Amino acid sequence: MNALTLAESRLLAPTGLDASALSRAFDALLGPGIDFGDLYFQHARREAWSMEDGIVKDGSHSIEQGVGVRAISGEKTGFAYSDELDAPALLASAQSARAIARDGRNHGAHALQRTHGHALYPALDPVDALDNAAKVDALRRVDGLLRALEPRVQQVMVSVTGGVDTVLVARSDGVLAGDVRPLVRMNIQVIVEQNGRRESGFAGFGGRYGYIELLADDKPEKFAREALRQALVNLQAIDAPAGVMPVVLGHGWPGVLLHEAVGHGLEGDFNRKGTSTFAGRIGQRVASKGVTIVDDGTLEGRRGSLNIDDEGTPTACTTLIEDGILVGYMQDTHNARLMGMAPTGNGRRESFAHLVMPRMTNTYMRAGSHDPQEMIRSVKKGLYAVNFGGGQVDITSGKYVFSATEAYLIEDGKITAPVKGATLIGNGPETMQKVAMIGHDLALDDGVGICGKDGQSVPVGVGQPSLLISELTVGGTQAG
Repeated sequence: MNALTLAESRLLAPTGLDASALSRAFDALLGPGIDFGDLYFQHARREAWSMEDGIVKDGSHSIEQGVGVRAISGEKTGFAYSDELDAPALLASAQSARAIARDGRNHGAHALQRTHGHALYPALDPVDALDNAAKVDALRRVDGLLRALEPRVQQVMVSVTGGVDTVLVARSDGVLAGDVRPLVRMNIQVIVEQNGRRESGFAGFGGRYGYIELLADDKPEKFAREALRQALVNLQAIDAPAGVMPVVLGHGWPGVLLHEAVGHGLEGDFNRKGTSTFAGRIGQRVASKGVTIVDDGTLEGRRGSLNIDDEGTPTACTTLIEDGILVGYMQDTHNARLMGMAPTGNGRRESFAHLVMPRMTNTYMRAGSHDPQEMIRSVKKGLYAVNFGGGQVDITSGKYVFSATEAYLIEDGKITAPVKGATLIGNGPETMQKVAMIGHDLALDDGVGICGKDGQSVPVGVGQPSLLISELTVGGTQAG
């Protein structure tokens, strides 16, 4: 059974809703002055298991469902939602969203046409595919492995989460699309202690598949060892230098800096409103030659991928910056219409109770031709940043601050001591114009990205090859 048929069977059939009920909702929603309207049905099932020091600390399960109704009139949006799925609730929500109407031309609804998106992941429910005892046993194995590997381990926290979103989108322009979106993830954190000093390491992984795939091929053991490696490295770390210096960024997860410092500024709403540092700069050079950045929602099984976005538009691979030139923005239907551009499949929302916004899916920089070791050899004194924690960015100015959770000194072309407390401080567009070398080692993250915007969180992916930034301000705890 395809995703659209499954979505209809889960969201409409059990609630007594059918094509005539949707038609009545559109009759209440549309009218003079309403340019566009849509209905977004969602059923979300989630579970989470966590263990701390060999003891199950939490086991939770939740089910949520509802419908969000949107009416668009020019730049204005009317929105209402209900956590009840039945004809009266749908009609009431439509009437509430309709209240923003202005006088004007009457836009009626087109007959709904079934639209199919990609098939990037299986339409399955991970929760029922593995029993609870097996999930807890997987957590216990990770805990036992880490304690057996290293006597300095003091604390182990490991969790697994899984769930499935079933969504159905009906639009006034005739689109009817559905999706079934599985998502699983494991997080591992380990704390080690030596001579009274405590340090931690973290690793996580996941994607749009089931628990069987998540736990296969010794992946939990592999990532447990990675978390332990990071913690032991941090035990040896010295204070980070401070000052302006060359910085080599590792591949994969360091793409989170790209996501924050550049990606958000390329979302359509910020550029339509003129608040992004990239607004009005299509066709201009905004990065070094060789820098090509894309947002790709079509990667199979990836955490940030979607068969359709939350407006029913199939996702795409959208080039944002090509060879250093700004060529596009990420768009939902509303901002695309107002900007005279085409939607790119980037309309996303946290749930039926939230409004759609243009958001990233999997955002990454394409590979170049340089050997990462060549980058290291070219630096006399600088920083090699491999893993990052949190960060902040100001969309209007492009300024960002990021903390490195794993970084090393580069001295005379060689990686030497690990450092702690390093932060990278810069301006997104300026940093992109200081990219001096682009590695051939493109990698995506392991499937743990969560993006926040206007109070909404959605799963995303990031990635990049190794990069040499010719100069960047490093905040540390010792003078550079």
